[in-house]
Amino acid sequence: MTPAEMAKLHAAAFAPERGWSAAEFSDLLASPHIFCVTRPGGFALVRTVADEAELLTLAVSCQNRRRGIADALMAEWMASAHAKTAFLEVAADNHAARALYARHGFAETGRRDNYYKRPDQSAVDAVLMQAALTRGQSGIIPPCPSKTG
Repeated sequence: MTPAEMAKLHAAAFAPERGWSAAEFSDLLASPHIFCVTRPGGFALVRTVADEAELLTLAVSCQNRRRGIADALMAEWMASAHAKTAFLEVAADNHAARALYARHGFAETGRRDNYYKRPDQSAVDAVLMQAALTRGQSGIIPPCPSKTG
């Protein structure tokens, strides 16, 4: 999945919020600490440093939701991260994502008040979540299929 494809999918998945641009994805993918996992209709982008992994974003196209793609992406990146602890943040009102993360062992560890600004100028808290990880069997961080585009 190219940065342009990721940006298009991200924008649609998070509308009406601002999606990340192709340039932002390209910059992130240039880092040796970033890896992504992809499935048709979705992707997860993760940063690993030392023994910690942070889910930066997970996006599934609207037409592919409720088909297990997000669960598969979560399981794959968590098994591949080669880290002991995983972190993420999610909008407090994103109940579907919070339920997904809880199913994968994440628990709330804190909040950032009024962190996400909405297009209507309202704000919602960011929920900070953490989970313990079991290192993947291979110990290899999977590369993104394509870093060009």
